[in-house]
Amino acid sequence: MSNTKEPRPFGMRDKIGYAFGDFGNDFTFILSSMMLMKFYTDVMGVSAALVGVMMMAARFVDAVTDITMGQIVDRSRPTDKGKFAPWIRRMAGPVAVASFLMYASWFANMPMGFKIFWMFFTYILWGSVCYTGVNIPYGSMASAISPEPRDRQSLSTWRSIGASMAGMIIGVVLPLVVYYQDEAGNQIMSGPKMTLAALGCSIAAVVCYMLCYSLTTERVKVEQKTSKFSMKELVDTLIKNRSLYGIVISALFLLLATLSLGGMGSYIFPNYFKSAAGMSLTSVVGVVIVLICAAFTTPLAMKVGKKEISVFGAIISVAAFLIAYVIHTDNMMVFIALYAVAYLGQAFFTLTCWAMITDVIDDIEVRTGERSDGTVYAIYSFARKCGQALSSGITGLLLTIIGYTAATQNDPKVVDGIYDITCLAPALGFILVIIGLVFIYPLNRKKVEENAAILKERREGK
Repeated sequence: MSNTKEPRPFGMRDKIGYAFGDFGNDFTFILSSMMLMKFYTDVMGVSAALVGVMMMAARFVDAVTDITMGQIVDRSRPTDKGKFAPWIRRMAGPVAVASFLMYASWFANMPMGFKIFWMFFTYILWGSVCYTGVNIPYGSMASAISPEPRDRQSLSTWRSIGASMAGMIIGVVLPLVVYYQDEAGNQIMSGPKMTLAALGCSIAAVVCYMLCYSLTTERVKVEQKTSKFSMKELVDTLIKNRSLYGIVISALFLLLATLSLGGMGSYIFPNYFKSAAGMSLTSVVGVVIVLICAAFTTPLAMKVGKKEISVFGAIISVAAFLIAYVIHTDNMMVFIALYAVAYLGQAFFTLTCWAMITDVIDDIEVRTGERSDGTVYAIYSFARKCGQALSSGITGLLLTIIGYTAATQNDPKVVDGIYDITCLAPALGFILVIIGLVFIYPLNRKKVEENAAILKERREGK
């Protein structure tokens, strides 16, 4: 980054630019979470359990690629644009192409063995290689945009807004485009339309990444790491830093909860409520709630604490899902109302979690004197991917247990089972989030403020 020109002050341009980054991320990530299993079960004829196994198996690859990318980022030389932003520009095209290839409906009539190979190959190419290559530098960049806790919380909030906007487009537009109604009144996914929708999402992702690259500025000088990589030191960092493994565990279960709900939305609305439009409505509801919460989450987090409001939100979500399970309603609007309450609780953690990982990076620097933004974020990203895989694996297994196939998808017992899974899987996830935050994660408001003050003194040379 330039040593001759003072960077402009942190402001709205950075917030909007950073939001576009996750806007781009989730054009492929949420698309995969919401639509990939449905695409392969209904269009390609692959069992839900096998899709879940694939997503879980890919995490073994991620254990290598995530840490490798974190090391690559930490060891990169800073440029005039910064240390992290150049990677967003480099990887924007590859992640978009890989995402599109996952939805190759033109292979629907190929032998099952080939379809399974293509599913594994493209999913690992997208998630373990290309998405890792853009997401880890993007997430690490937040701590370089500003050293101030309030600014980082603003970035976390705006990142969540960007993700919500992508989720709304995918959740609102795609169900209206990719489903059609058969003669029996059932909602059926169209393979060719899903492929075209994936192409549109990939193009939109590239545009968003370029806007993120152009609008953000890295102000904190993060030096190139030159010390030799040690797996032992990495493991010690994870084991000895309660803040790191606390947020890792909590993030894993947050993704289990949110992505289980998102993935099951592709089943409960078309199959249980017989309305693909219900997916669109819940997406709108979700975005509205995030935008409302975003208005007061930053001041509330600074006053009460990010950990504290996240625990409160998770409790609300658990209560809403358990009520929905007990009443087992066949009224879609009643279900969406309870979904809205659950999403309100979820929003508190979603809007603060990205700032919490920068708090963890600061905590480790206070304790060790070293800063490894890329590697720490890589561990966090790996945990989130594990949450995605766990949600897909569990829901895929449960769908198989209740007898879900393309042929049985509208049987009464199967659709009742879909309803139960949609309520209980997210409820379990949020219960585990509460346990992780309350009993493991140590960074309350007071500790975060203390760490910020210590690092400020160090940087000012006091």
